[in-house]
Amino acid sequence: MSDDLAALSRLLAEPGQPDTLFKAFEAATKRLVGHELFTLLYVDGEEVARIYSNRPTEYPVSGRKTMGPTLWGDHVLKGRKPYLGRDKAGIRWAFFDHELIESMGLGSVINVPALYDGKVVGTINLLAPEGFYREEHVAPVERLAPLLVPAFLAARAAARAA
Repeated sequence: MSDDLAALSRLLAEPGQPDTLFKAFEAATKRLVGHELFTLLYVDGEEVARIYSNRPTEYPVSGRKTMGPTLWGDHVLKGRKPYLGRDKAGIRWAFFDHELIESMGLGSVINVPALYDGKVVGTINLLAPEGFYREEHVAPVERLAPLLVPAFLAARAAARAA
C-alpha cells in the first residue's frame, strides 16, 4: 500500500496529466482490491461528469449532467461517506442503470468520495461480480483518494471554462 501511495504521489509531477495518474490509479486499485469496471466522476455542486472509464464502450467519458436527488447521492455526495454494495440488491438501491451493470456480470460496488475543503470533488467507482467486495476493501481506496483531488479540481475548472 505505501509503495502504491509513493508511486502515485511521484506521478503527480509527471507530464501527461491527468491520464497518467488515472491509469496508474486504476492499476493500483486493481492490485489492491480488484475491479472489472473502474470509473472516476468529478462533482461540481449538483452536477457530475465521468472523466475516466476503463470500459468506455459501456461507460464512456461524458459531459456534465445534473445529479438528481437519490439515496446514493445523500450517502456519498452529501454524507461524504463511502458506499459498499455487496450484492445486486445494493447495486439496484444505488444506481438507475443497474440493468446495464448486471448485464456486464457485475454485482458489487465500492464508491469512495474524494474530499477537499469539506466537499466531495469526485468519486472513485469500482465494480466487480456479486459478493466480491467486503468492508476491508474500502479502506485501501480511501487512503489513495486524496491523490486524485488535483485532477478532479482541474477537470471541474476546465469544464467551467468551456
